[in-house]
Amino acid sequence: MPTTHRRGPKLERCRQVSGAHSRRARQALTQMGDIDPAISALALWCTHRDHNQQTETDGDTIYYGPSFTQLSPPEQIGLAAHHVLHVALRHSARQFEMATRQGRGFKPKLYSLAADAMINETLLAGGHALPRPAVRAKELIALLPGLEPVTPKILADWDTDRLYLALTAPLEGDPSQVNPAVEDYMIKRKFAPDLNSKGSFETHSDVWATRVEQALELGRSAGVGIGAALIRFGDLPTSAVPWERHLRRLLLKAVSDVPRLSHKRPAARWVAQDALARAASAPAPAFQPGTARDLRRPQIIVALDTSSSVTDMQLDLFASEVLGIQRRSDADVQLWGFDTGLHSQLRLDHADALNRLEHRRGGGTDFGPVFDASAKMRPSLLIVLTDLDAPVPPAPHHPVIWAVPSPAPHPPRFGTLLVMDR
Repeated sequence: MPTTHRRGPKLERCRQVSGAHSRRARQALTQMGDIDPAISALALWCTHRDHNQQTETDGDTIYYGPSFTQLSPPEQIGLAAHHVLHVALRHSARQFEMATRQGRGFKPKLYSLAADAMINETLLAGGHALPRPAVRAKELIALLPGLEPVTPKILADWDTDRLYLALTAPLEGDPSQVNPAVEDYMIKRKFAPDLNSKGSFETHSDVWATRVEQALELGRSAGVGIGAALIRFGDLPTSAVPWERHLRRLLLKAVSDVPRLSHKRPAARWVAQDALARAASAPAPAFQPGTARDLRRPQIIVALDTSSSVTDMQLDLFASEVLGIQRRSDADVQLWGFDTGLHSQLRLDHADALNRLEHRRGGGTDFGPVFDASAKMRPSLLIVLTDLDAPVPPAPHHPVIWAVPSPAPHPPRFGTLLVMDR
C-alpha cells in the first residue's frame, strides 16, 4: 500500500527551494547519458531542484546545494548519480517504513549511512567518481563482528535494510549504543546524512523495481555504467510485507472465537425436522448437534530458545505484537524459556516479562520438553522463537508458529515458518 508523508508549510519556507528545474545539476545530468545510460534513464523520473542547504534527497526530489558547483565535473556526475539511486531505490520511503516499525529505537543516521554505503559501492563498480571521503559497504561489513567475509557478490547478497540491521545489532552492554568502530568510521569519513523522509512521496516499490531493472538492462546493452557492472542487484525496492504483520494475522486467527459443535443443544434444522416428524407421527430424525461459542479463554504460549540468535530488537517487536493481541482478545499468554530443558515459565502480561526471563546464552537446544509441556495444556497457539538448530519433534495437535531470525535451510515438517530477517 503506498506510503505518503507530507511536509508542513513552515519547513517548506525555510528550505527556500527553487520551483524550476535545477540549474546546478543541468550539465551533469546532460552528460550522464553518455557515461551511464542506466542512471540517466532513472534520472528522468526524479525531480531536480536547487536549494540553499547541502545536497540531499527527500522522497522523489533531489535538492542540489551551493557546494555542488564546487565539485569537478566527474564528481558532479557521480554525486548526481548517487542521489538518483536514492530516489530509484526508494530509500526515503524505506527509511520511513523502518522508522515506523522500530519507533524510538530507530537510528536515522545509521540508515542513511547504510543507504549511502550501498549506493557508493554500486557507483564505484560502475566506474563513477565520488567526492572523497566516501563510505563503502564492504568497509562497514568488515567492521562488524560475526558477519561472513566480504565477497565480490556484496551487491547481489546485501541490501540497505540488511546492512542497517547489521549496523544496529546490539553489542554486549547497552543495545542503544552504536558500535564504537562504526562511530569512528563515520568520524574519519566525515559522514553527514543526505537522506530525508519528510517530504511528499509514495512508495510505488513494484513500479520502481521494474524501472530499475529496465534501466540496468539498458546499461548492459550499452556496455557502460552500473548496468554493465552488475550481474545481479540485491537492493531493489520491494513491497515485502513486514513479518510483524504476518504475525498479527496469525495471532488473530488463533484467538478468534470460532463456534464449535455442542451436543448440549440441537441444531435448528433438527428442531424443525423433529417437529415435522411429531406432527406426522413419523420416526424422530437422527440427532444433529448445534454450535456454541467456545467460552474457554484463548491461551498462547511463547517459547524462547535462549541459546538461539534471536536479537533483542526482534524480541521487543515480537513481544509488542503479542501483547497487542493479548489486550484485544483477553488471551492468556505464557512466556517460556528453554534450551536443553524448560527452565523458565512466567506470564507475559507486560514487556518487562522479557527482562525477568532467565537468559542462558550458548549451549544446546531440545524442543522435546517444550512440546511435551504444551501438549498437556492444549493451547490455542504455540510460538517457538528459535534458530532451529535441533531436531524437530512430532507434530502436536495444536497450531505452531516457528519464528526464526533468518531463513532456515531445512524448514520444519509442520507449522508456519515466520522469518524475522526484516
